[in-house]
Amino acid sequence: MKARRAGPGGATPSPGPIDHRSFRHWGGFIFSGLTAFVVDMSVTFLLVHVARLDRFSSRLIAILIATVVAWLLHRRITFNVPYGPSIAEFVRFFLVASSANGANYVVYAAILLLVPATPLLVAIVISSSVAGLLSYFGFRFGVFHRFEEEEV
Repeated sequence: MKARRAGPGGATPSPGPIDHRSFRHWGGFIFSGLTAFVVDMSVTFLLVHVARLDRFSSRLIAILIATVVAWLLHRRITFNVPYGPSIAEFVRFFLVASSANGANYVVYAAILLLVPATPLLVAIVISSSVAGLLSYFGFRFGVFHRFEEEEV
């Protein structure tokens, strides 16, 4: 049976590897992603409609804030990381998230530039869906896989 090593500071890990077919895993991914999406959408709408920033600058700020929320939730809920975060993990997460967020923003901007009458919510849902698929595979195989594959 595979067991996880204790994390930095000697934190005791939870037993056994994560079953990526489990409801907790996929439910956690959906919950974490939807929470980050709501943060993204809410910040975008607040900056556009309250702060009167343009739609493009507002979205960049919102994506950055949502990325931090996503990292904290995915590491704890989706991937159940049993020890504290590390700089290396954050860098890997940031690189994957930046790639996914870049795709998110390009799709969002393309939709608004090609069809300017597109409601913000529609553009955000479409672009965030593309980014969600890209980010899952990057997080699963590039950021949070190391602790679950290690043998004691």
